Amino acid sequence: MLPRMAVLAFQPSPFFANKDKAFWRLQVLGWGGAMLLRAMSSLANAQPLSFLVLVLIATITGFSISLLLAVIYRQLIAQRPLITWGVTVLVLPLAVSAYAFIDTWVVGLYRPDSAASFAQLFIGVFYYDATLLGAWSALYYAINFFLRIEEQNDQLLQLEAQATSAQLAMLRYQLNPHFLFNTLNSISTLVLLKQTEPANAMLTRLSAFLRYTLITQPTGRVTVAQEVETLKLYLDIERMRFEERLRTTFRIDEGCEEGLLPSLLLQPLVENAIKYAVSQQESGADITIAAQFIGQNLRITVSDTGPGLQSEATDNRLSGMTFDGGEPVSTGVGLANIRDRLAQAYGSRHRFEIVEPPEGGFSVIIEIPFERREDQPVPAAVATAARAAAAPA
Repeated sequence: MLPRMAVLAFQPSPFFANKDKAFWRLQVLGWGGAMLLRAMSSLANAQPLSFLVLVLIATITGFSISLLLAVIYRQLIAQRPLITWGVTVLVLPLAVSAYAFIDTWVVGLYRPDSAASFAQLFIGVFYYDATLLGAWSALYYAINFFLRIEEQNDQLLQLEAQATSAQLAMLRYQLNPHFLFNTLNSISTLVLLKQTEPANAMLTRLSAFLRYTLITQPTGRVTVAQEVETLKLYLDIERMRFEERLRTTFRIDEGCEEGLLPSLLLQPLVENAIKYAVSQQESGADITIAAQFIGQNLRITVSDTGPGLQSEATDNRLSGMTFDGGEPVSTGVGLANIRDRLAQAYGSRHRFEIVEPPEGGFSVIIEIPFERREDQPVPAAVATAARAAAAPA
């Protein structure tokens, strides 16, 4: 068996990650290429090898003048366009003139017996040097403007990501006061009725549920399996209130347990079903949570056997508001919260639909892209909370 060879990790970095280093690389490559082309042209035109010294001097001169231009342009690029281009139009001809003067002087020293005058040589060299420095200036501004646009885009993307993260966190945190209000109200009722054991059991389950919500990141995503465990914690609390009237069924297809979704996404839907289906009927209602594959998407359905869309509370249920004495009283964010969280997390790549099944009742259908996290362990918080909820009061 051949021995295993160690492979070094290679992580390419962007060329312009270090601007100074990228500048010097482009300087050397650009002027080196210009010198090579000029040297090949000289040899092709039967110039003596000693003429290459002039090519080298001209390249060093252009390299040095471009460094001075870089210092000036770096200050100009941050100014208003009128100042940037106005000063550039003045500086560039001066730089070209200095470049051409030095080249002409060197050529004059190399060929003192030339029939051409200094002015004629200067004009001939001027056009060539103007082409080099003009192209260099255009590339300098083009690259730096591109980098500035990229930086602005990165800043905008970062700000949008921060805004999205803050929005998701706000929507998630809106759930806790809603849930706490209802649960603490129930515990208070049990205490007033001197039913201490049920009140203590509900407090135990509430602490287990809140332990999970505090540990889980508000903008994070969890697997369907983790969300189901969290729902069971919540349902254990509500079952203390409704007992046999609250009947739940989970139908999770094989493989769907690994799908990712925003944490505590389904809890408001189940809470909605309890409020408008279970509590509205003496016989209670059945709540079904199902998950299945639809092509490349994960479909999650939360349905109940309540009065459905034909009840008087339909508008309240859809808006997440209740009415007390004719005045609207907010009890939470309800379905609007779910819509906003899905829009923030998936944009147009999701489906949120409210339907009334043929057999009656109320259903909410959510479709999101199926994504899973490889080797996703069950969080210790969920396991601990589940054990605490399952423990006898």
